[in-house]
Amino acid sequence: MVQITLLHFIYLIFILIVIVFMIFKKDTSLVCILGIFILGLVATGSVYQSMMGVFNGLAYAIKELLGTILIISIIVAMGNILEKTGVNKEMIRPFLKFIKTPDLAYWIVGLVMMVVSWFFWPSPAVALIGVILAPVAVKAGLPALAVAVSMNLFGHGIALSSDFVIQGAPKLTAGGAGIEVSEVIRASIPLTFVMGVVTTLVAFILIKRDMKKGLLEVYNLQEEMDKEYWLSLSYRKLFAALIPIAFLLDIVIMKKYNLQGGDATALIGGTALFILMFILLVSLKTKAIDEVVNYLIEGLQFGFKVFGPVIPIAAFFYLGDEGFLSILGEYLPKNSTGLVNDLGLALSQIVPINKVFGAAALTTVGAITGLDGSGFSGISLAGTVAKIFGTALGKGTATLTALGQQAAIWVGGGTLIPWAVIPVAAICKVSPFDLAKRNLIPVVIGLIVTTVVAMFLI
Repeated sequence: MVQITLLHFIYLIFILIVIVFMIFKKDTSLVCILGIFILGLVATGSVYQSMMGVFNGLAYAIKELLGTILIISIIVAMGNILEKTGVNKEMIRPFLKFIKTPDLAYWIVGLVMMVVSWFFWPSPAVALIGVILAPVAVKAGLPALAVAVSMNLFGHGIALSSDFVIQGAPKLTAGGAGIEVSEVIRASIPLTFVMGVVTTLVAFILIKRDMKKGLLEVYNLQEEMDKEYWLSLSYRKLFAALIPIAFLLDIVIMKKYNLQGGDATALIGGTALFILMFILLVSLKTKAIDEVVNYLIEGLQFGFKVFGPVIPIAAFFYLGDEGFLSILGEYLPKNSTGLVNDLGLALSQIVPINKVFGAAALTTVGAITGLDGSGFSGISLAGTVAKIFGTALGKGTATLTALGQQAAIWVGGGTLIPWAVIPVAAICKVSPFDLAKRNLIPVVIGLIVTTVVAMFLI
């Protein structure tokens, strides 16, 4: 019999408070810090140890997330140097000859955005692709709003919600669920496919319908003027060819040596760092010695800006599993397997949980966590809730975790929340509110279909 203590009830109450705060679009960092403190106070009976627990919790979360923060920082730094040198334009140029019709423009812009976002993350990819491909797509007859939809759904939707290469999202959800990152990635593949196909097809059909009705206008986007770059055209073309080859070799190495999770992240990060340094050396010669650290600082500033709100939240949700011992010490009951596991087992003994209820609950929780417009700030919660339901069902934790991850990032990662779609809207010169409104029906339909599919996969 699972022993439920006051610690379990406090942890559950704070999970519910976090969900309420997210519904009302309030920041949850303060709630999570208070949650760690109160859990520490009840567990240790000591104010100073509770304050130490808060600090230890943040340190534990940073240690767990540091690899993810670092890889994103390095990727952003590399993206900045590619833009400064003009290599990004040459990387995209081969695709320009294929964008001749509105239909081709929608799918090519989207697919290129998806692939680049897997390796660079959507934020850098927006600048990398939007400035070059958006004007070409508009010239082909695709409305600017439709270009933005394509970039959003394929980049901030499919690529970010799956995050197969950098693995920042599955790292967070797997940590909340207490399972391996590779399990979440495997479980997310069919869900990513279903969600991606449904949303992009529905959006495409609606765009075609509204173009025929004359409801979508074709605006003229001014193409970027040629400017002076740090590298000559021959060097830009050389690097534009070598960089994709380098990352393709990384994929081959990952496959051959079965590199996953942190190892795969390390390989991508090391490759990006050497690309950054090599391009700087070629373009700036001896000045590169001083510039490398400046680009790394820019990248780190971006990385911690993105993950700053995530750290206190992740610290709280790490308490639900193995993190409790490292953060607060040995204060759980002897037969406890972690606060989340205990709650899941207790739930299974009280409430008849089934696959339908579990899948619907995870989509709802994931969507709620995305309402803050981050997409990442609450996905640890999705992982934690998935573990509770997975434990109660006796199976399906990875699928439920992947489903919560999909819902959270599709809603909050840059497709439905107006302030989260601003980068794409700005590049395409459209209203972020119009873009979020245009994405709403495809994403909602996609989430419903994906949730139904998940019920059969649990």
